[in-house]
Amino acid sequence: MTGDVLANPQHPHTRFFPGRFIDRGRADCPGGEPTFPGPACGGAHPKGLAAALTRRCSGCKMGLQEGPMPFLNRVGAGRRLADALAGWKDRHPVILALPRGGVPVAAEIAARLSAPLDLVLVRKLGVPGRPELAMGAVVDGAEPITVRNEDVIATVRVTPVAFEAVRQRELAEIERRRRFYLGARPPVPVKDRCVIVVDDGIATGATVRAALRAIRRRGPAQLVLATPVAPRDVIADLSEEADAVVCLETPQPFWAVGAAYLDFDQVGDEAVIAILARFPPERGGPLPP
Repeated sequence: MTGDVLANPQHPHTRFFPGRFIDRGRADCPGGEPTFPGPACGGAHPKGLAAALTRRCSGCKMGLQEGPMPFLNRVGAGRRLADALAGWKDRHPVILALPRGGVPVAAEIAARLSAPLDLVLVRKLGVPGRPELAMGAVVDGAEPITVRNEDVIATVRVTPVAFEAVRQRELAEIERRRRFYLGARPPVPVKDRCVIVVDDGIATGATVRAALRAIRRRGPAQLVLATPVAPRDVIADLSEEADAVVCLETPQPFWAVGAAYLDFDQVGDEAVIAILARFPPERGGPLPP
């Protein structure tokens, strides 16, 4: 597959927004799939599945082409990132995923680069009552690393007591996930190695920034951040935390990570465990089927 988006600038159904195809359409497919409605011909374009790339408009029968964005799903985004990261294969990297959404993306990269896959356990610290708004992040470790978003904390007037309560709750969740996902699985050593940190997208950057700082303390030879989509200003800021940043899309304006995907369903715990099982810690690439 050469791309991961339904887009054709010559087709009357598509419109472009800051140079990128973005038309959420309406859910009028008989099968319940979201569709691209055809304002010019009345047809509908099923979306959200790889098979949709081979379908044609039900109204004008015009075929759909692939383009840069949005991504079909996390697997498709991971494949495109793997293409962009092909030059790092000879450096024998370690791939570290931010669970849960970053794991399917990272798995595609690890498979392509024949690299071991592991997790970096980090949790966003959401504002009390507004959990979607990040006031910081915390990373697992012998000495957990906390990153604070002072602007958000000041604007929303989060007290030190409230901040610490959220921090302790998220540390407990990190511990639960560590036991559940990894069990007795040993961590992949990262000291003096090339490390590629992967997430399925970045919004504020607080979570990723905390992860990068924690990994930096472990002494990697090179620290690379890879993500399918993020705001331009956030990427600029994070470039100060990593030795290299690979980001496929930086839409302006930036609405949300999920807006860059056709299929952005949550990744379950069981899916994370199943993916990790394909990548033994000291073996590069997935196990053969």
